[in-house]
Amino acid sequence: MESLRNIFKKFLTREVIFYAIFGVLTTIVNFVVFYILTKLGLEENISNIIAVIAAVLLAYFTNRKLVFNSQAVTFKEKIIEFYKFILGRIFTMVFEIIGFYLLFNIIGVQELISKLIITVLVVILNFFISKFFAFKKSN
Repeated sequence: MESLRNIFKKFLTREVIFYAIFGVLTTIVNFVVFYILTKLGLEENISNIIAVIAAVLLAYFTNRKLVFNSQAVTFKEKIIEFYKFILGRIFTMVFEIIGFYLLFNIIGVQELISKLIITVLVVILNFFISKFFAFKKSN
């Protein structure tokens, strides 16, 4: 029992909890935008691209200070950080677009199930990219 408690303490840090909270919010935005656009008649893949972009912008602003407590101070540091964040998100956006396309169009998985599977994978990838690549840590 004690070792299970230690495992939870090790992995359920403030950073992980806040990332999960804002990740859920970002995911909700992603799904809501996707749902609205598809119900308005926009093609599913285009709706998905727009939904991902909206979610990425929300994620940057919430993750920068509220989750990873970025220590970037100068304008140059902030621009580099934003560039690295966007570069990481471009990688996962391409992953999400290709993954959704494969699941929905090629394999034939229902559209919202496809979104859910890909979104879970993207959230995990984005945490590690943000933590270890994008945001400036205190020295």
